[in-house]
Formats: sequence, C-alpha cells, structure tokens
Amino acid sequence: MGFLLRWLFAFVLVAVTYNPTDYNFVRWAATEGQNQLSVTVLAGLVLLVGYIIYLRATLRSIGAFGMLLILALVGALLWVAYDFGLLDLQNRALTMWIGIFALSLVLGIGLSWSIVRRKLSGQADVDDVEE
Repeated sequence: MGFLLRWLFAFVLVAVTYNPTDYNFVRWAATEGQNQLSVTVLAGLVLLVGYIIYLRATLRSIGAFGMLLILALVGALLWVAYDFGLLDLQNRALTMWIGIFALSLVLGIGLSWSIVRRKLSGQADVDDVEE
C-alpha cells in the first residue's frame, strides 16, 4: 500500500503540472497567471517543493542511471504493447498520459526504493539509522 500511495502522489504531482486537458498548472499559469500572480507563484512553489522532495529522494536512492533504467523498461514495455497492437500511439492525449504515467512511476519507485531494498536485504541505509 505504501508504494501505491507514493506513486499516486507522484502521478498527481506530474499530472497537475501538465496534462492534455485544460486543467493543469502550465495552462492556468499561462492564461490566468498575470491576473493572479501571487497565487501562481504560490502554486508554482508548492509544485517545486514536491518535485524537489521526489527528485532528491529518487536521485539518492536509485541515481540517474536507475532513473534511465526504469524509463528504458517502461519504454520497452510500451514497445512490446505497440508491436502486439495493444497500443495506438496516434492519439496524442493517450501518448501524453502514458508519459505522465512513466514519469510518475520513476518518481514513485525512486521514493520507495530505499524501503524496498531494506525489506529485501535487511540492511538499513546510512541515512536510515536512528540514534
């Protein structure tokens, strides 16, 4: 349940930032950002804090190579789905949602990886040791 919750928050973070609908931060800031500058800055900073938390934890736990490896695995899965006719990439909105899903999966795995590794190996990270 822990991983699903972390992944769900990552999905919401990426989807709120940008998605193919009209309801996202980027489009809202571009159209209404000047009229409500203080709210735009506040919302942007909240999103930035969320990204910093996720990216810092992801880079510390799996690193840049791990992030690329997860994206490569997701890409290979999508390629297989496309080759078997299960996926149509002509739909731009669907393709964008798949990208949002892939990025949120990388962030969710990155935030959860230390916990998974500790449970599998029984070893604690240096940052996890309590005094």
